[in-house]
Amino acid sequence: MKKLLICKIIGILLTFILCFFLHFAYQNFPNFLFSILTPVNESIWEHMKLIATSFIIISLIEYLLIHKKIHLKNFTLNLFIVPSLGIITYLIIYLPIFLIVGENIYISLALLFLIIILMQILSYFILQYPTIKGEEKVGLIGLFILYFLFFYFTYFPPHNFLFYDLVKTSYGIIH
Repeated sequence: MKKLLICKIIGILLTFILCFFLHFAYQNFPNFLFSILTPVNESIWEHMKLIATSFIIISLIEYLLIHKKIHLKNFTLNLFIVPSLGIITYLIIYLPIFLIVGENIYISLALLFLIIILMQILSYFILQYPTIKGEEKVGLIGLFILYFLFFYFTYFPPHNFLFYDLVKTSYGIIH
C-alpha cells in the first residue's frame, strides 16, 4: 500500500492547489454546472464546495492512475463520506473562530489545509478497509444528496450568516 500512501500525500498538495483554481471557476465560467460544483459567492457555505469538488476530482484522477495496480475498495463510498466529513469538520472548527474573530484568510487557508490532510488520511483507510456491501449505491446516493444540497442552497439559500456573502452583501447566486 506504499503506492496508495504516496498518492494520498501527493493528493494533499494537489487538492489544496485545485481549491485555488476552483475558487474562481464560476467567476470565469458562469454556468449552471459550475454553480453547483464551485463557489458562486464568498459565503461560508459556498466555500464548502471547494472541499468536496477538489477532493472528488483528485480522487478520480488517483483512481485513473492507480486502479490497475492497486484494488481500491469502497471507492464510491469514499467519494461521499470523506468530503461530507471534511465539510462537517471544517464547519465545527471554523464557525466558532469566525464568530469570535470574523473572516481571516490565513485561518481559513490553514484550516482548509488541515482538513485536506485529515480527509486524505481518512480516504487512505477507507480505501483499504474490507469492501462494504452496497458501498456503490450508498456512495452514489450520498453524492447525489450532497450536490443536490449544493444546488438547493446556491439557488434557495436560507437567510443566515452561513449563506451570507459579506463582499456582495447578498445570499446565493445573483441573477
